[in-house]
Amino acid sequence: MSTSDDKDDIRELLAQYCFLLDDYQLTEFAALFAEDGTWSSRNGEATGRAAIEQLLRELVPVPGPGTRRRHLTTNILITLHGDKAMVRSYFMVVRDSRGGPAIAVAGRYEDEVIRHDGRWLFKSRRLSHDIAGESGLLSTKSS
Repeated sequence: MSTSDDKDDIRELLAQYCFLLDDYQLTEFAALFAEDGTWSSRNGEATGRAAIEQLLRELVPVPGPGTRRRHLTTNILITLHGDKAMVRSYFMVVRDSRGGPAIAVAGRYEDEVIRHDGRWLFKSRRLSHDIAGESGLLSTKSS
């Protein structure tokens, strides 16, 4: 597989993350992580697929009128090291609000991804919230 193919596959992983989370397919979302993968943000941290899914169920509202969200990822930088890669990117979350679309949060992802059985997975995904508005989450672990 070429470097370009690996980078395309990693970008696809980042896109799947957004679509699955926005569509509330949290079991499939958690499967984007390695068995011992970690998701962490100011709102909590979880390691392992079951724990990641549970944490996101506690945080993310079911999509519907007033609770829809769209995750956007941009400025993706990928540094490959064989079957591992470091990925940095910016993200923004747009959500429904009474006044129309609102930016809930913007920040950066710092990721370690690994290739396992020919598929790229998150080993760790750390979110840093650089700009935060009203996130529209069900609960937050910290402010």
